[in-house]
Amino acid sequence: MVGLLHISAEEVNCLIYAYFKDSGFQHSAFVLRAEGQLEHTHVFRKHVPRGELIELLSKALLFSEVEAHWKGDNMTMSCHNPFKLLEHHVCSSPSNSLPPHQATASPQATVPSTSAPNGSPATPLRPPTDNAMKRKASGTPVLDERPKEKRAKTSSPVEVELPTMPEPSVERSAISQSSVAGHENTSTVVQPSHQDAQPDPGTVETESADASVQILKGHKAEVFVCAWNPVHRTTLASGSKDSVVHLWNVPSLDQNGDIQPQPDLPLTCAYPPKDEQGDLTSLDWSADGSLLAIGCYDSVLRICDTNGKMYFSHSQHDKGPIFAARFSPGGRWLVTASLDGSVCVWDVQGKRLHRHYMVHQKCCLDVDWLSESEFATSGSDGLVHIMNINNPNPLKSLSGHKSEVNQVRGSPSRTRLASCSDDKTARIWNIEDIVYDRPQNDRVVVLPGHKEAVSNIAWCPVTASGENELLVTASFDHTARLWDSVTGQCLREFDDHKGSVFSLAFSPNGKQFATAGGDGHLFIYNVQTKQKIWSYSAGKFGIFELSWQQSGKLNRIAMALGNRSVGVVDLTRIQEP
Repeated sequence: MVGLLHISAEEVNCLIYAYFKDSGFQHSAFVLRAEGQLEHTHVFRKHVPRGELIELLSKALLFSEVEAHWKGDNMTMSCHNPFKLLEHHVCSSPSNSLPPHQATASPQATVPSTSAPNGSPATPLRPPTDNAMKRKASGTPVLDERPKEKRAKTSSPVEVELPTMPEPSVERSAISQSSVAGHENTSTVVQPSHQDAQPDPGTVETESADASVQILKGHKAEVFVCAWNPVHRTTLASGSKDSVVHLWNVPSLDQNGDIQPQPDLPLTCAYPPKDEQGDLTSLDWSADGSLLAIGCYDSVLRICDTNGKMYFSHSQHDKGPIFAARFSPGGRWLVTASLDGSVCVWDVQGKRLHRHYMVHQKCCLDVDWLSESEFATSGSDGLVHIMNINNPNPLKSLSGHKSEVNQVRGSPSRTRLASCSDDKTARIWNIEDIVYDRPQNDRVVVLPGHKEAVSNIAWCPVTASGENELLVTASFDHTARLWDSVTGQCLREFDDHKGSVFSLAFSPNGKQFATAGGDGHLFIYNVQTKQKIWSYSAGKFGIFELSWQQSGKLNRIAMALGNRSVGVVDLTRIQEP
């Protein structure tokens, strides 16, 4: 007989820790990990599936519902009051009011099942919850092979062994790496092999139900980040939770204007994470397309080339994850932001640290270049700083946000800086005096209206003559908003999403923009008409990041998907209504 169910405090703390990370509460997760000494517990290294705490609570509610409505040998079916976690349930009808056809029903026939016999989730009785809350900063991918999945989602916390995913039918060859500043890192580059007559289906590009969308399969964990190479147009980088970076060769159009049906297998760059946490947070290509900067939760900065070979690595941010890594416009510098509150500027050609900044009290959540020598930072202290690569102190500090500042983005004209925050607002700051040495103008445009944290901002890359620059904000309130950056007017609210909006992307020509979120939907809108053009659903899995490529006849969007794959939308096959 199975013993009594035992739930330890360590298990509960690890579930809450995973929930904090998935929801973007990085500082809270850090504090819980430290005060609870989670890394010293036997359960800390176990893989907790994304949304596990919410799923367990949902199943607990289902059990409570059955328990409350089970009367004798019958089930009360006429109660319409919902069950809530923090409220006592009161039935909307007498307990003995039972439907006639349920009078002789057996308990086994009426108790809802939440798991299949093999431990996999059965068809849910309720719509799936939004189980993918993205971290506050999106960024870069990197790392090694993730631990094998060892826990299936069942109605009880019993661990079972799952069959491992088949290995790609490719040849693996190790490459040497340089040891920088005492930090030695090894990597494995997986080279495509076409010797096998039938390649492993887990690593080959497949066509989705929608003819305009291709699905690239090969990752073994949720894909968090993706980025098109700005020069080598067929190269797409993607990074996943297991710290693996794939470099895909996604063919361009052939002479007939069609996509080649059989793409190459991906080049896989696997970098062993320094810590157990190896989630990739940021990917950024240099302007010449030769180098890829990778941000990771293990606090190690990595830069690789287009062949997957390690160019440079360093563990300067040894006290916290790297949330963002971005090349300067000219590619000479790289700036990184970390949970430890620090910002680092790196000399890319010299492969060395140029300057280390400690300007935020807690976490530095994002960075963006304003010129080849100035950049902006944002932090959990509610501040935005304008920095220079040769000055240890801020050129200017911008205050006004009441909570964590999640992102900062300079406008295409580099005359304004946009920031968005957990305080449910975005702000537009005038920075002409910093970038162009013009008269100081401290007027701030506040963009209110969102009902939850504003997680993303994006500027329209092209502005017509005589018009004001536009930008879009996205929020956890399931909406996106289009704004006039000068007047602060909200031109349109878009409420098609049923879950948090995780990512925004404008087309390079500025005519359309796209939103993606935890509800698994991608929506594309026309900027001028402010109408929805097209939509796509990835199912119940979230879409974490978008990357838009537009060059010549190419017009496509890459999607980082929660179902361990990468989607590529060919917009040339979509006709705008």
